[in-house]
Amino acid sequence: MQTFAVEVKGLTKKFGSFTALDNLNLNIALGTVYGLLGPNGAGKTTAIKILCGLLRPNGGEGYVLGKKVPNRSILPEIGYMPQETALYLDLTVHGNMALYGDLFGLSRSRIAERESELLDFVALQKWKDSLVSNLSGGMKHRVSLACSMIHEPKLLFLDEPTVGVDPELRAAFWEYFDLLKKKGVTIVLTTHYMDEAQHCDRIALLRQGQLLAEGTPGDVIKSAGATNLEEAFLALAKREDGRS
Repeated sequence: MQTFAVEVKGLTKKFGSFTALDNLNLNIALGTVYGLLGPNGAGKTTAIKILCGLLRPNGGEGYVLGKKVPNRSILPEIGYMPQETALYLDLTVHGNMALYGDLFGLSRSRIAERESELLDFVALQKWKDSLVSNLSGGMKHRVSLACSMIHEPKLLFLDEPTVGVDPELRAAFWEYFDLLKKKGVTIVLTTHYMDEAQHCDRIALLRQGQLLAEGTPGDVIKSAGATNLEEAFLALAKREDGRS
């Protein structure tokens, strides 16, 4: 019986002389919210792109829903929200939602149902007929999040889903993620907001492409002898520097 939504075995990725991922190993259980944490350049986005089949690793293997990536057959079962805007700027919010729903083979009635639900979730219902090009960066980000979920995927990859989102809406996002988890959806997200990681079931702290620590937020804090995740990250990074 499959127990892991994602398995990462010795994953390595280089861009020229720069090593973005260095022998990364992770197991992410089904039906959990898993956070990849770390500063810019830690390797979070690179790992997500490999698992979505957008990049090929230089070494190691990644498995998503039991299948080695890249593998086109998993695409209907996953949702991906990139950091950069992946929308058609000359279409309205509704036009983008309808297009993504159509690409995944949803009926018009089901697209309408999902669009209404998701635009309520991201608080963009009254901008439904606005051109995406006229939206702010944060609003585009929210449309991208809604589009990534329109086909009700089993596994969501969300790259910095709460960037540019106000605190009240950010809290609503986490409530919705918890609801999805209760429905059996696995969520893998990246963030550099250490306080947000408390909402995750498990986290991986990444630094310079390497895994500093992995476990529940509480376990990671305890292992570092810290009082919060930011302190834990700094303590673990200092400890690692002392070994090198």
